[in-house]
Amino acid sequence: MIPLSILDLAPIVEGGTASDSFRNSLDLAQHGERWGYKRFWLAEHHGMPGIASAATSVLMCHVANGTSTIRIGAGGIMLPNHSPLVIAEQFGTLASLFPGRIDLGLGRAPGSDHTTARALRRNLASDADEFPQDVVELMDYFADSPRRQVRAVPGAGLDVPVWILGSSLFGAQLAAALGLPYAFASHFAPQMMMQAIELYRATFRPSAQLDKPYVMLGFNVFAADTDAEAHFRATSMQQAFINLRSGRPTRLKPPVEGYLDLLSPPERSMLDSVLSCSAIGSPATVSAQLKGFIERTGADELMVTSQVFDHAARLRSYEITADIARGS
Repeated sequence: MIPLSILDLAPIVEGGTASDSFRNSLDLAQHGERWGYKRFWLAEHHGMPGIASAATSVLMCHVANGTSTIRIGAGGIMLPNHSPLVIAEQFGTLASLFPGRIDLGLGRAPGSDHTTARALRRNLASDADEFPQDVVELMDYFADSPRRQVRAVPGAGLDVPVWILGSSLFGAQLAAALGLPYAFASHFAPQMMMQAIELYRATFRPSAQLDKPYVMLGFNVFAADTDAEAHFRATSMQQAFINLRSGRPTRLKPPVEGYLDLLSPPERSMLDSVLSCSAIGSPATVSAQLKGFIERTGADELMVTSQVFDHAARLRSYEITADIARGS
């Protein structure tokens, strides 16, 4: 099977704290390393009561320091929130502390609502339009001989692979034009997935970083010993999406028996759409769904996310998925 990686949203569960989340993130990364996952990525979100990874590079350092071989990355840094120089310095620092293990995924969304985005000192009218130029500027800071007078120290001359993240055709076009690997957010925005993959592969231009297209797709997995338990565990993520889309984001809630039966038809339809790239079930069920998704998309790698309330059950989901990948 293709390589599998972990996307951790550093969930803060109902009744828990950010400190609990950070301990669980490190524990998951350590288990993932032993189970053979290739990467462990964290995502930048702000003002979200159920997500603790706002200071993404700081949390990456915590996780990298407690692991030894798994690649640690941002999936992603929302670049319009930051100066490219500051991100180059942060990731140059990470790459100096943990050589050969740091990935930098870049997105152009704010990772927050508009009010929070303004509090981040964003100019919402122009920042997204400047994203391609900001990516090029950031990559130049990592070059052996940067074109700019300002240098990133540390940063210049360091090997920090850059990825473009996206959920639309914009990111696919940019990744292809710059010759960068492309990570599509199919785990929550799958509607344009196949179009984006096709466009990226068709228009890809080789670069110094990458000689051929490389597609990584987000994929939800809720694996358990039985189909019934897996569907029960998945209701925490389903509640999170309904609450977020209703404008009332919360901490990750405990699972609820029969949750889908409590939803209105529009809510059920929304979940069916946004979570269509998911595998939910026993090992046999998840194996078939994983293999079917890979065959359909031709993905080079999957970034697996499993938003499960109980940490032990979340570990079990990733363990089952790793066993499937190893063919055991």
